[in-house]
Amino acid sequence: MSATDVRTGAKPLISHRRTAGQMIVLKAFLLIPFVALLAALPLAWGWGLTWLDLVLAVVFYVLATLGVTVGYHRYFTHGAFKAARPLRVALAIAGSMAVQGSVIFWVASHRRHHAFADRDGDPHSPWLFGTSPAALLRGFWHAHMGWMFQREVTNYDRFAPDLVADRDLRVVNRYFWLWITLSLVLPGVLGGLLSWSWQGAVTAFFWAGLVRIAFLHHVTWSVNSICHMVGDRPFASRDKAANFWPLAILSMGESWHNSHHADPTCARHGVLRGQLDVSARVIWMFEKLHWARDVRWPKPERIAAKRVTPA
Repeated sequence: MSATDVRTGAKPLISHRRTAGQMIVLKAFLLIPFVALLAALPLAWGWGLTWLDLVLAVVFYVLATLGVTVGYHRYFTHGAFKAARPLRVALAIAGSMAVQGSVIFWVASHRRHHAFADRDGDPHSPWLFGTSPAALLRGFWHAHMGWMFQREVTNYDRFAPDLVADRDLRVVNRYFWLWITLSLVLPGVLGGLLSWSWQGAVTAFFWAGLVRIAFLHHVTWSVNSICHMVGDRPFASRDKAANFWPLAILSMGESWHNSHHADPTCARHGVLRGQLDVSARVIWMFEKLHWARDVRWPKPERIAAKRVTPA
């Protein structure tokens, strides 16, 4: 426990350290899809990519990405809306299929990020090592994926006590291994059944399973790294979060990161004209279907109050 924690009586930032066995499993799930992504280009050129693989990859990418952006991030972390129990469980499972960590782990880590954004205590700020070119290069690696290779685990009881107390989420969290398995196996099963061939199963597993997971990893990680280093900052925030438009579609609106850090509980991140935010549109659909309620949509007066650049 840090000196600050002792003075304030707060629970420590870190609850425990991963074991050697857990680190091996973690590195496998991070690095194997990454190697598959590196192998994707030469394989696509000479063998194995079909329209079925592409369709399955897109479907699973959209499902898992929205599980993270709408579920893990805007709902569980920030409470941007309230959800009916079936949607709540479905979002937790869909987010788990992105293979970025269990729902309680992800939420605790991200709430800690907001509590200490770009300061000591932030688990993945690119600014923790200084501003020299070498320090920023080190910071980029740390923010992008290096932080996940550390043994320390953010304290759930401090940053996600509401999720720890939720029986449904404890069950989803406990079976994280199952959602990972389904995320990897289902594309191959569907590819095999729809093509009625073993080759279809293998290529779908590779493209819609491994490569899709790795690609999604790097899109999400880019919000942690790129979107805290470069981009526009039209809104006042306590950190260096920036809007980076090239990632807007792939990240389903998460790369409007300055807007998000300026107003974290808002259900829409792309609040300015022309800022596409697919996740916000999905939340809007949930609201129309009465699956979601009490949605925290942006208010013009709040946007104007936080604006630091002219409209």
